Amino acid sequence: MKIILKQVLILNPEQKLDQKSDILINNGIIEKIDGLKEEDFKSSKVFDLENKICSPGFFDMHVHLREPGREDEETVETGSNAAAAGGFTGVACMPNTEPTIDSAEIVRFIKEKAKDHLVDVYPVAAATLARKGETLSPMYELFEAGAVAFSDDGVAIKNAGVLRNALEYSINFGTPIIEHCEDESMTDGVMNEGLISTTLGLPGIPKVAEDLIVMRDIMLAEFTGGKVHIAHISSKKSVELVRQAKKNKINVTAEVTPHHFTLTDDLLKTYDTNYKMNPPLRARADVEAMIEGLKDGTIDCIASDHAPHAIEEKETEFIFAPNGIIGLETQLSLVMSELVHKKHLTISQVIEKMAMNPRKILNIPIPQIKIGEVANLTIFDSDQIWTVDINKFKSKAKNSPFDKRLMTGKSIAVINKGKMFFEDKFISI
Repeated sequence: MKIILKQVLILNPEQKLDQKSDILINNGIIEKIDGLKEEDFKSSKVFDLENKICSPGFFDMHVHLREPGREDEETVETGSNAAAAGGFTGVACMPNTEPTIDSAEIVRFIKEKAKDHLVDVYPVAAATLARKGETLSPMYELFEAGAVAFSDDGVAIKNAGVLRNALEYSINFGTPIIEHCEDESMTDGVMNEGLISTTLGLPGIPKVAEDLIVMRDIMLAEFTGGKVHIAHISSKKSVELVRQAKKNKINVTAEVTPHHFTLTDDLLKTYDTNYKMNPPLRARADVEAMIEGLKDGTIDCIASDHAPHAIEEKETEFIFAPNGIIGLETQLSLVMSELVHKKHLTISQVIEKMAMNPRKILNIPIPQIKIGEVANLTIFDSDQIWTVDINKFKSKAKNSPFDKRLMTGKSIAVINKGKMFFEDKFISI
């Protein structure tokens, strides 16, 4: 099938593309960019996309698909549907499943589940067996099976010696060790430690719990030459540590979630469990530090930390509710609303942080918008105003604090692997 993306604005900072063009796609391959003839339009399905932006497909490098083990919360398919609806053509899924992604068989199982979907799914394998921090997982076998990184996500690798070994071993594959940076001896709380936690009578988690592990990991990355990626960074001090490490040419990268550059711990005064997450929402100074880190390149990419939970799990006392929110279907809009329209980032910088840099960190090929290449594209409207409705989400879960929020910017379509998601349905092209 032939389709034409008519008068779309092509943006790709890596290719230095910034042009309004028609794109002809034939059986999933980009056949023409501009120079289309009348017969091309007659023989193709035409999508009028004037004033819409076309970029390389967005990639979220931190999502939880829950399969295997908690298919009641999410599956590879439903999570991938949510990704497509949110404007993503690729995701990396984290290993804290039940059982843990610590064997080649489970890596292959996930890849098999995802193989026919529009969205590319790349498993992140556990760095240690069962994520216990004691014994390295069979990293070579996991890499050979298709793992693109290693992490004990949900917890930091507990033992510094084990982390050293993981970093040294991972150098052989060029894969990062993705770290959830928290010192577990200081994380008995349920929200950010400070005046608000004291006022609410809720046990707090101090920011230094994150800062300590970030500092440890940077030091070990420097010592080993390995590659550390700081997941969902949230404290001002941690951003400063990463900034200095980069100045010292240490191999460290970082990501931030939309909720950590958008929301503060002040919102927990409602005791709404949809504001309970890990790392917890921080103070206004930390939010401002996240934005500054994005602006100056300290923070390399934006990731959702999409964390689906069953409704009954979140609808309980705050102290007992699980951490996390879903984010795939609101991420792009929050980025446009809070970063682009508030003049913190340009759209080209957003494309770097949501399409280019995540793939660079994981050593995944970056899609090119040129003739002869497979069409792997995200098409979005940076100015569309819409209201979030969790009941229309593709995710199985509904645990979002952004329900009924007015947003500016929305994904219009994604294209990958000869498929297109447009107007709430998948089309073979």
